[in-house]
Amino acid sequence: MLNKSHLPGFGVEIKELKYDSFLDWLVAVRPLSEAWEAQPSFLLAEYAYYVLAVLMLSHAFYLGGRWPYMWLGSLIHGLVIENISMNIPDIENYWQSQTTLVFIGRKLPLHIALIYPVFEYPAHYAVAHLRLPRYAQALMAGLLEVLMDLPYDIMCVRFLHWSWHDTDPNIYDRHYWVPWNSYYFHLSFGVSFYFFLQLWRRVLTGDDSHGHHGGTGKEILCAVLAGICGMPGGVLQFIPLYHPLHDVFGVHSENTLLMIAGLYTLIVWCADRRADHGSRPQLGQRNRPYLMGLCLLLHYSVYWVMAVFFNPEDEISIGLHEQVGPCDVYQDVHTAFGMTLKKRKYLCASDYDEGYFDFKCLPGGRRPAHGARWYTVCGVPFSNRAEYVSMLTAVVVFSWLVFYQCLCRSGPQVVRARQQKMKRF
Repeated sequence: MLNKSHLPGFGVEIKELKYDSFLDWLVAVRPLSEAWEAQPSFLLAEYAYYVLAVLMLSHAFYLGGRWPYMWLGSLIHGLVIENISMNIPDIENYWQSQTTLVFIGRKLPLHIALIYPVFEYPAHYAVAHLRLPRYAQALMAGLLEVLMDLPYDIMCVRFLHWSWHDTDPNIYDRHYWVPWNSYYFHLSFGVSFYFFLQLWRRVLTGDDSHGHHGGTGKEILCAVLAGICGMPGGVLQFIPLYHPLHDVFGVHSENTLLMIAGLYTLIVWCADRRADHGSRPQLGQRNRPYLMGLCLLLHYSVYWVMAVFFNPEDEISIGLHEQVGPCDVYQDVHTAFGMTLKKRKYLCASDYDEGYFDFKCLPGGRRPAHGARWYTVCGVPFSNRAEYVSMLTAVVVFSWLVFYQCLCRSGPQVVRARQQKMKRF
């Protein structure tokens, strides 16, 4: 464990953040050198997402047509989710570490908003190649988004890129310190965003095909409406399965995730057995999705490199975390199924179960005082690095093979809008 006590703010505890101006509340800038010394893996992930977001937006503009609006809609989708999640107590159950660019009261790192287009754009692009029946397209998009999310969730929480609420019943069941419901969330919200994007395209332009363009104004409106509707549509998918089984009967969240993921996979597989003729590669056809392949390679490489070469104990997070307080104070959690559950209102610094951070890097292992919202937490070493490396390797190989089948062994590449127009003449 490296000594980082010289870092600005190390060991400082703040109960209520005060801002010098609206601009100071809106955006905070952290020096690159300071961010690298505190959390090098976080800086790597942050700037990887800046690059990925730009590459995918460039890919969207290269294809033309509706693709740039899909990218825009997914960005709006992410901003809606993050802003609601940060401001509703029943939902607020995670706190981001500080990056070089953080917005809205030090709560929203810029790259967190960008993960939505980075996850959803390649999923939509892959679905376009599969030529699935309409009813299965959104389900496949959600499943592919989970494959994008898996290494991100597993490694980022392990390296303190954020921290979870300790006792929230909706995220209590974990997989490598990742709530099973985080995967359920990405699945259901990814399905919902795709569904509403295509729905609004049919309603407003009369055509939901990827090659169609309904006009700039209508396409922007479709993107905005899908971005807004994606969250409530995702929440609705928790109601028939997760909430009755988990909240009423105490079924583990792992089970509910596997049920819905298995169901959606089965529907997609059955649909693919009846897919359009153009969903299979034709004689002599060679799909070459080089730019998308580069994006996927960069995305998965970041987390594999973190597992192999970086040390979580070398990272500390100085910033907003769950407020520390008495261990015996609880608050209500109102579920979408109409039930009221309980969670601790504060982090009990002497009795918590978040094995990816502690306070041992602080002088004497000092725990933060009651009321602290801004304080320092310390990374914890791998108990078995080989387990993380082997798991990440398996995730990367499996995900690569799935995307390879979608992009290279399915229908032809999505034709650029300008090429489609030329073919008409």
